[in-house]
Parts: sequence; C-alpha cells; structure tokens
Amino acid sequence: MDAAFAGFRIGLGLIVAIGAQNAYVLRQGLRGEHVFAVALFCAVSDAALIALGVSGFGALTSGLPWLAPLLRWGGVVFLTYYALRAFGSAWRGEAHLDPASGQAEPLRKVLGVMVVLTWANPHVWIDTVLLLGAVSAQFPAQGLQFGFGAVVASFSFFFALAYGARLFAPVFAKPRAWQILDLGVGCLLLSVAWRLAVMEM
Repeated sequence: MDAAFAGFRIGLGLIVAIGAQNAYVLRQGLRGEHVFAVALFCAVSDAALIALGVSGFGALTSGLPWLAPLLRWGGVVFLTYYALRAFGSAWRGEAHLDPASGQAEPLRKVLGVMVVLTWANPHVWIDTVLLLGAVSAQFPAQGLQFGFGAVVASFSFFFALAYGARLFAPVFAKPRAWQILDLGVGCLLLSVAWRLAVMEM
C-alpha cells in the first residue's frame, strides 16, 4: 500500500502540471467533443509509458548517456513551440465555444492530434518513463504496486479534467475567456520548458 500510494501521489504530481496534452484535453472537455475517447486515450497511453518506466526502461539511460539529454532538450523545444502557438491563439482571439454550432472535429483527427501530443512529446516520456521509472527503483519488489498507483492517478486525473471542464462551459462561451486561457497555458508551458532546461538529470 505504501508503494501504491507513493506511485499515486508522485504520478499525480507529475501529470497535473499543465502541458500541451492536458491543455488539449481541457479544450475537448470544454467543447464536449469526444470527451471519453480523449480521456481514455491519454490514460491508457500513460499506463503504457508508466509500465515501460517501472519495468526498468528508465535504467536504459545509464547505458545510453545521450538519451536523457535528447529527451530533455527535445521537451524544451516541444513545449516552447506549443507555448508560442498558445500565445498566437490568445493574440488572434479566434477561439470560442459555441455548443450550438455542431461543428465537431472527427474523432480520427482528434486522436491524431493526441498521438502527437502524447507519444511525440519528450516531456511526457521524461515524466512517465524516466522520472517515475527512477522513483519506482526505490521500492524493490514493489514496482507493480507503485506502477498501479501511478496508473490510477493518471486515469483519475484525465477523466476528472475532461469531464470537469464542462462545468466551466458558460464561462468559456466568451472569446475573452479563451484568450485568458491560452495566455495562461502559454505561460505555464514556458515555465515547464524553463524548469526542464535548468533541471539536473
């Protein structure tokens, strides 16, 4: 139970930080488009990556010294790019929420975006595979329990974010609210990129 609780607590702490993936889940929740599919995709993807980390993939970096820096600086570039996109969206003020419009994006396109934001995002790999994998090593013979706790945290967070976002739909019916959200997301992404750039690995 100690290992499972540690996995839940640490996993939640890493996942909650707003990133490009979480921002997109929030948007889909606010729009009410493919909410279950998006939340499930993120949670299952996280579970797979956590399993990789807990099973010892994180230890691979000791034999491949170039892997951690590659993921680190790739994450900085990735997060900075999406931060600039968020700032651009805030500047243009084009985003809005109109439930009556009926112009939902097809599920295939939405999942295609999620594939990129999840599996091509170095920051996600650092959090789930490298960091959680390294912490799980502190619980010898309890890696399964630790990983289970982290997976539960992931499922809990993504479904709460996706479905809870809809409670704020009346607020985000106004374009100004989207501008503030995009500006905040951009600032948060830049702060995560900065922490990633200066962190010791």
